[in-house]
Amino acid sequence: MSDVVAADNLRKSYTLGDETIHALSGVSLRVEAGRFEAIMGASGSGKTTLLHLIGGLDLPDGGTVHVAGQNVSVMSDRERTLFRRRRMGVVFQAYNLLPSLSALENIMLPLLIDGQSYSDIRPRADELIARVHLTNRIHHRPSAMSGGEQQRVAIARALINRPELVLADEPTGNLDPQSSLEVRRLLRELTRQLKTTVVMVTHEAGAAADADRIHVLKDGRLTGTIELEGGGDAARVAAGYAKLAG
Repeated sequence: MSDVVAADNLRKSYTLGDETIHALSGVSLRVEAGRFEAIMGASGSGKTTLLHLIGGLDLPDGGTVHVAGQNVSVMSDRERTLFRRRRMGVVFQAYNLLPSLSALENIMLPLLIDGQSYSDIRPRADELIARVHLTNRIHHRPSAMSGGEQQRVAIARALINRPELVLADEPTGNLDPQSSLEVRRLLRELTRQLKTTVVMVTHEAGAAADADRIHVLKDGRLTGTIELEGGGDAARVAAGYAKLAG
């Protein structure tokens, strides 16, 4: 299989006052097409920085990131924005839905912004709303939906453009345990059905257990991987993580 993500020797530092923080120090990883992979680490380990570099939300100080064969790290701001809109999907912890729009309108928004017509997009949006089990909430605004329902809308929005890569940044971080389980399983199920690739950042062993592989980060460096092939459990992940991040 070809690599959807190919990151090589990524380095990223930030300056806070007189202190330089090395968020990433020579990180390299590969993610093959059709995989569900997690990046796991404690707060400050560099996992969100790595996700942002993969998604072109930030640029590395050194190294390169290729997504679907394209060198994201040398694109202009506009090129990265268009590439992300057309070939990636992003699911955030905070949902990032527009409060004035309905579930349907939030899902359709990326393609509407890209200039596609409502009539062309609507069938795809209806299909995704059915897949995330929200047909009866199609005209509800975010304020009228639970956190789990809002995150399912966000997942459908991330898939509307048939992306080659979905990035999920702590997608269950704001949810109760039952909603968290439902969203994790739905995300995995949909990406399998729709044949896309997922890279998810999490600090939760339960969330990471749904992945095929977990990349463990500590202090800006990859310390190893945990191979699960979708068949792990939280206890096994926690034990593997403790060994690699201890």
